[in-house]
Amino acid sequence: MVILKVDGMTCGGCAKSVEAIIRRVDPQAVVKVDLASGRVEADTSVSVEALSKAVTAGGYDAHQA
Repeated sequence: MVILKVDGMTCGGCAKSVEAIIRRVDPQAVVKVDLASGRVEADTSVSVEALSKAVTAGGYDAHQA
């Protein structure tokens, strides 16, 4: 399980974008996004560094929670 704090998500579209970014890295990931807190949980075997890098490349500030 990877838990990220993602800053810059302001709407449901942002949350869907972050979820899509994570699923591009790992199509099998189970992703839960809490827009209000900026918390993203991903049940995946991909490293937190790889997911954080992908989400940041997508335009959001992401780091390990």
